[in-house]
Amino acid sequence: MSDRTEPVERKGAGAPNLNPNTVFNLSKATVMVVDDEPFSLRLTAQTLLGFGVVTRHQCGSADDASALLKSHPVDLLIVDAEMPGKDGYDLVNWLRRSGVDNAWTPVLMIAGHTPASKVAKARDCGANFIVARPLTATLLLDRILWVAKDLRGMLETSTYAGPDRRFRELGPPEGVAERRGDPLSRGKLNLSAEGGTAT
Repeated sequence: MSDRTEPVERKGAGAPNLNPNTVFNLSKATVMVVDDEPFSLRLTAQTLLGFGVVTRHQCGSADDASALLKSHPVDLLIVDAEMPGKDGYDLVNWLRRSGVDNAWTPVLMIAGHTPASKVAKARDCGANFIVARPLTATLLLDRILWVAKDLRGMLETSTYAGPDRRFRELGPPEGVAERRGDPLSRGKLNLSAEGGTAT
């Protein structure tokens, strides 16, 4: 018998193709922000209020968030990746495996910087996306809308629970510029026999 299990498609199969002119009304959305830094927590919550999000849960730790997620419905979770003790990665991993009603809530993870290792860690714990600070209001709204338009379904296997990782390299959403300017991210890296050169 094989250890491998077939993926189980979960609810939240993604939004339908949305018209680029779609207007989002966030006034009825319930968003939870988890950050151990009080200033960042308040700033993110106030930014959400500016977007029209009225119901915002603010948690200073992953443990506080876990307790609330067990009993309060949430439409979006915005979580700091690096916190003392149980970090954001641990929280998202627990959430995806918890069996609570919020288990498949979209997760936007925020980190001080996002090297490939942190992007992989966020992906592997079940986060929908990871974003690097500094986080402007425009960038936060863009990423919230990106999550809303995410067409990937949710999967659960013996080793993974979260958005379908069979994600094609689609790049940033339409109209959003790539933040990095290196040749690799622009697809202009020539790895010839003479050695790698940027083109």
